[in-house]
Amino acid sequence: MNLPMDEFGFRPTHVAPPDGLPSWAAPDPAQPASPLDPLLPLQLLGRAGDWAQVLCSNGWTTWVDGRLLLSLPGAPPAATGPPARTADPRPALAEAESGLARYRSLLEDLAAGGVDLETFRDRARGLRIGLVVDGERLWVFDPVHDRWSYCDGLQLHTYAVGDRPRLPDSGRPAAGTPEVAQPDAGTPDAGPPPEAGEPTRLVGP
Repeated sequence: MNLPMDEFGFRPTHVAPPDGLPSWAAPDPAQPASPLDPLLPLQLLGRAGDWAQVLCSNGWTTWVDGRLLLSLPGAPPAATGPPARTADPRPALAEAESGLARYRSLLEDLAAGGVDLETFRDRARGLRIGLVVDGERLWVFDPVHDRWSYCDGLQLHTYAVGDRPRLPDSGRPAAGTPEVAQPDAGTPDAGPPPEAGEPTRLVGP
């Protein structure tokens, strides 16, 4: 199926995997269609369980296994001033250390019976910490701007913009919750599991 396109009508939200992606004319394994090219830009139109209907950059729509789509990051935070020198990673590390110390203190209070679970949850609400160190490489989460930064030495670079999870009552499942397939829709093959050591993607669909 082809849809009319204009230069402003296509807004890619995902890309196909590096090895390409099988597709189907309908959410039915018995109706295969032409495979999609590796890293082809795609716009997600809708979901039916594990199935995803996508719009390709040439205006063609098709169905794919939505679990295999690679999400594109959202728009970066709005600039609030002129460009400056790349950030020093040390303040971000100090912020992460402070947040971790706060969380550890809350856990110790909970384990010692100084606070109940409800109080622990109230005091921990809004606390967001992210830190990964692998040799000389560093990834640190900036909760103020809701983004991950990467450091390969003494400079931070924006790595990925965060996506705060939707509230459970928003009508959509929380991030990481699998959707239930429609009763009349088949389910595409799951494909091979990720190889050990494959990094986790930071931006969900």
